[in-house]
Amino acid sequence: MSRRFIAIAMNQSDVSNSLIKRNHYQPQPIVDIIVPARDEERSIGRCLRSLVNQEGIAFRITVVDDGSSDHTREIAESFAGVRVIQAEEPAPGISGKSSALIRGARDATAPWLLFTDADTEHLAGSLAAAVSEAEERGVDLLSYSPEQEAGTWSEHALMPVVFAELARTYPPQRVNDPADPTAAANGQYIMVRRSVYESLGGHQAVANNILEDVALARIFKASGKKIWFRLGAGIVRTRMYRGFQTMLEGWTKNLALLFPHPLWLALWRAIEFAGIVGFAVLGVIWMVQESHWLGLMAWLASALIYSVFLVRIRRAHFPWTANLMSLFGLPLFTGLLVRSWRLSRAGAVRWKGRTYAHFVTQQGAGSSISRRSKLE
Repeated sequence: MSRRFIAIAMNQSDVSNSLIKRNHYQPQPIVDIIVPARDEERSIGRCLRSLVNQEGIAFRITVVDDGSSDHTREIAESFAGVRVIQAEEPAPGISGKSSALIRGARDATAPWLLFTDADTEHLAGSLAAAVSEAEERGVDLLSYSPEQEAGTWSEHALMPVVFAELARTYPPQRVNDPADPTAAANGQYIMVRRSVYESLGGHQAVANNILEDVALARIFKASGKKIWFRLGAGIVRTRMYRGFQTMLEGWTKNLALLFPHPLWLALWRAIEFAGIVGFAVLGVIWMVQESHWLGLMAWLASALIYSVFLVRIRRAHFPWTANLMSLFGLPLFTGLLVRSWRLSRAGAVRWKGRTYAHFVTQQGAGSSISRRSKLE
């Protein structure tokens, strides 16, 4: 066992002892918290620390180890009161995450289920606040889009671009309107009323979907159940990816499925980037050639396109440092969209050691997705 893991485990024991003293783990929980985890040793400790310290509500935490090859399971087991179970190897046609979620929900008994990812951090009092919001709004599915943390330059550049597009494609005002077919949820934080979830088939009903979160929201909304989706500021935050390679794999898996027309979107974003940079460069060239009027017009065109771009990027709720760097995320986003579309069609998308082969037909943000899929 590595020294780093021993240190992590020792830190968890202090939290576990405080948990026992406050008697958070109660026999009749209001919420069953289900955390699927596959090779999450770098983040699961922070997630569980934030969960076991929740107050004001009875809950039970279940970590579903989805075949981890690192210290994920050992770290989870170091938390007293946290139940750790093993996920079965996913059957053909079922995604790994869905298989883990199905396993975690199987023994749940609480009125509410919270499905949350191992890379999340839950702010103090957020669990009780979420249940209160769900009950006050009378919803059957509540989902928060966590505050996004970025570390590397590539995260700062790309993440605001992606989340600005998501905000444009899945605006909360449309998602939350029962009369609008647009449906969305963020799998990093989905709370459901268990009775409704089970009556609709749960994750078993969407198990062949790579985007099981959006598919689950569509089932709820199509069945006339009320859903509520919003930014999770003050509730939950996350750092989705901790390196360029994992970010590349993660968005390659998802991007072509998230947007109705990925190639058209890639083309428009490429044109946008070319317009901002191209007009700025032309302005310099014309100024050097003393064509001052043309130079000023080119700079004005570049500034206008860039202003429209920034207005859209601000919807992603990232700090201004990331917003400014996001210009360089445009070509990266364009390339990833094309890559995601190409590999999805070829059945060569990989994520955490599994290959996802699927056929996708998508006709808009509010439409259904038909898909043949398998895991290899």
